[in-house]
Amino acid sequence: MHKYSIGQACKVVDLPQSVLRYWETVFEELDPEKTPGGTRKYSEKDIEVILKIKDLLYNRRFTIEGARSWLCEKKQVVSGKKDIKLQEYVIDEIQSILQILKSS
Repeated sequence: MHKYSIGQACKVVDLPQSVLRYWETVFEELDPEKTPGGTRKYSEKDIEVILKIKDLLYNRRFTIEGARSWLCEKKQVVSGKKDIKLQEYVIDEIQSILQILKSS
């Protein structure tokens, strides 16, 4: 599995380093590994989380608190902690993708 430095991750997701560092402080889902020297190493999963946060904040116009709540709710759905049908989760994701495609 490939690990990205913060600079590489920023190029992939098209965001400045300061934004990623800030998001790490407000979104518990974004927690890249750190080497003993303190260098951040982002996984593919971290990149996916960053892109979802970016979509929620920039495209869907969520507040940070709204995005945090949405991510927390979806994490519970996927892990089965909440009695929400997986179909609802999939439909929401498809609607999100359609919205992105329409705005392109």
